Amino acid sequence: MASLTTEINRRRTFAIISHPDAGKTTLTEKLLLFGGAIHVAGAVKSNKIKKTATSDWMEIEKQRGISVATSVMGFNYGDYKINILDTPGHQDFAEDTYRTLTAVDSVIIVVDVAKGVEQQTRKLMEVCRMRNTPVIIFVNKLDREGKDPFDILDELESELKIKVRPLTWPINIGARFKGVYNIYEHGLDLFTPDKQKVTERVEIKDVNDPAIDAAVGAADAGKLREDLELIEGVYPEFNELDYLDAKVAPVFFGSALNTFGVKELLDCFVRIAPCPRPTQAEERQVEPGESTFSGFVFKIHANMDPNHRSCIAFVKVCSGIFKRNANYKHIRLGKILKFSSPTAFMAQKKDIVDEAYPGDIVGLPDNGTFKIGDTLTEGEDLHFKGLPSFSPEMFKYIENTDPMKTKQLNKGIEQLMDEGVAQLFINQFNGRKIIGTVGQLQFEVIQYRLLHEYGAQCRWEPIHLYKACWIESDDDAALEAFKKRKHQFMAVDREGRDVFLADSGYVLQMAQTDFPKIRFHFTSEF
Repeated sequence: MASLTTEINRRRTFAIISHPDAGKTTLTEKLLLFGGAIHVAGAVKSNKIKKTATSDWMEIEKQRGISVATSVMGFNYGDYKINILDTPGHQDFAEDTYRTLTAVDSVIIVVDVAKGVEQQTRKLMEVCRMRNTPVIIFVNKLDREGKDPFDILDELESELKIKVRPLTWPINIGARFKGVYNIYEHGLDLFTPDKQKVTERVEIKDVNDPAIDAAVGAADAGKLREDLELIEGVYPEFNELDYLDAKVAPVFFGSALNTFGVKELLDCFVRIAPCPRPTQAEERQVEPGESTFSGFVFKIHANMDPNHRSCIAFVKVCSGIFKRNANYKHIRLGKILKFSSPTAFMAQKKDIVDEAYPGDIVGLPDNGTFKIGDTLTEGEDLHFKGLPSFSPEMFKYIENTDPMKTKQLNKGIEQLMDEGVAQLFINQFNGRKIIGTVGQLQFEVIQYRLLHEYGAQCRWEPIHLYKACWIESDDDAALEAFKKRKHQFMAVDREGRDVFLADSGYVLQMAQTDFPKIRFHFTSEF
């Protein structure tokens, strides 16, 4: 039995984030390919090959070619155990991604060489900055025409507000793309476009080796040497500690679809990325090496397996060893629970695990016991923090189109709301159910999943709202007066908390001015 410290040191738990279409899911696949976790990559876009990407397994994802649910995948690579959390790039699911970032120790950001840094990437980078999460950047799609690599570096620094340091460098780009020089390990990799095979490596001693000229031609070799000289002059030497302190982001270039530049990224990543770090609870800081187990639920997924209608709660192990069939305390409910079939994931394929270490993600079968943010321990009362629900920005009434299926609809709504991608409010004035989300696409996903997973049909009806905010006050009379005055705009959430549904920014501002004793909250954590 390996010691706890050994197991912690070989764990690398990270998320891959990017704008939609930058190639995040493709990169995830290729990392799995190197880990031997899959043997042939699904060509995500091609209709000729019907293999869809391993990490997108919900029906709607296969049809649309986008990832909407965070997938968890674990595999071994050399001496390391790697846990990848593939997050939805689509901004309508940003909240799911924010929560995933609370469960990882580092992040890889994928940037499309042609489009550069896009808005969604900026937002996610802000979350990384808030949490001081170390970041590595992978510039993708070098086999297509795009921006000059130096321009990309400048853009990364100004847009993501972080210093960068290239660790590999491309030789040309687009149609003339010949390969990548590995600055970190002094190697040269020649590019051959092939989705399944790994590229050939030229053994060289350093950048002045004539083997480079023979491989790419004198002109390109000369340009490469000039570029590298410029890089050494402009960017300080790469320092691992600066990366771990989230001050510098190493940059790699490649083409994920052609499995090019991915292995260099992975080899460097396992060497420099942090192993599981301490987690801050409200009570104290929890160290991964503590002997007692603790963990928190950062995501709930309904219907991993449509045949069984089961929900799964994803638990990030923060300290100690999680053991199958051991007794653990569910802090919020104050109950002792034990789990006979905890699972570990390889996209949709899951295996029952006997134990899991800090940094690992364990799936626990859930029939309504868990909420996002719940803590499990061996008895100590801990509350891990930092899993907010944000105030939704889009609202619709949800109506049942088939009265015979009311029970299925209610069960479906309840389980899908547990996942935390949308929120349910019940209007106190007319008793109607309102669904609030961060984006339009979620309404389609909810409607689709209600029909295909629960056999329930719903339709949406418009409602004009600006924002939902949670309200509270120490003065009961003031709270009552507010609820009376605004009774048409009052709702309750699933926890029974008071929610004010403001129909415009002006109304909200006036309410804040007119009722100074009321506190208005825009996230559910207060």
